[in-house]
Amino acid sequence: MMMKTLVKFFWIVLLVPAILFTGCKESTEETPANESYKILTDYMVAESMDLPDVLDGWIVGAPTEADLATFLGTYDILDIRVADDFAAGRIEVAVNTTLGGILDAAANTTKPILVVCYTGQSAGHAVVALRLSGYSDAKVLKFGMSGWNSNTAASWEGNIGNVAVGHSNWVDAPGSVASPQTFDTPVISTTATTGAAILAEQVSKMLTTGFKGVSNDAVLTSPSNYHINNYWASTDVEHYGHINGAYRIQPLSIAGGQMANLDPSKEVITYCWTGQTSSMITAYLSVLGYNTASLKFGANGMIYEDLESHKYATPAVDLPLVQ
Repeated sequence: MMMKTLVKFFWIVLLVPAILFTGCKESTEETPANESYKILTDYMVAESMDLPDVLDGWIVGAPTEADLATFLGTYDILDIRVADDFAAGRIEVAVNTTLGGILDAAANTTKPILVVCYTGQSAGHAVVALRLSGYSDAKVLKFGMSGWNSNTAASWEGNIGNVAVGHSNWVDAPGSVASPQTFDTPVISTTATTGAAILAEQVSKMLTTGFKGVSNDAVLTSPSNYHINNYWASTDVEHYGHINGAYRIQPLSIAGGQMANLDPSKEVITYCWTGQTSSMITAYLSVLGYNTASLKFGANGMIYEDLESHKYATPAVDLPLVQ
């Protein structure tokens, strides 16, 4: 009897410290990749951060001269162009920052945020970061400074073109996009265990990586190297055609299940009319763990002469610049 009691006491002495130590130890193990993706996406849907939510009212055009004062009083304007270009000519109330520093700059704002860049494209990455970080009314200035004043329009003027017209990898109308397939989810490597923590980490990674764009020449030359998504309505594809091998996955959302139609084993290329919507989508997909890039300048850089709408035009009226 005494021997049994001693044995029990011995095991208690050994096990109690081990249990206490294990319970107090902070976990440094990675959350399984597929589980991390599910935790993240479930959280984003529950918090109204699905892609359609993020794309709701995300862009605003330059005002008329008559509305300029009201416009300037409505927003805190964050300009992410390089410092020299900002100093050479900026919007009156704008503050200069960087894409990587956008969240720090946002902490000092009191009004809805308007992000300004050269063309309206890199600003999309910033606005996705802001909208996924609590600034749900942040917006992109349409066409960036290229839509504000003709003296700051060179970035757009030099990139409209017709490289896809007659190209062997442009499928003429009515076209025939590839049928959607189903793929595995992306791999997200993280030690975070909550949706909010994984999201913050992924947004930070996206901003650190910076704007991810690809030229139309690279995609048209070797479309099979990419998973290409034509983010147009079906009637537009039928009217204009599309890049050879492209899919048309629209709508695109977590809740709707369409993210499963994107191939995480390839670089996912999104193209739209101007490269602005595709920049937003690219930034969002990057947060979800996809290897992705936006086709710069969209259809405006590929079939400009054929477009009947959604075309960039140099501002007819120059809004003021200050130095």
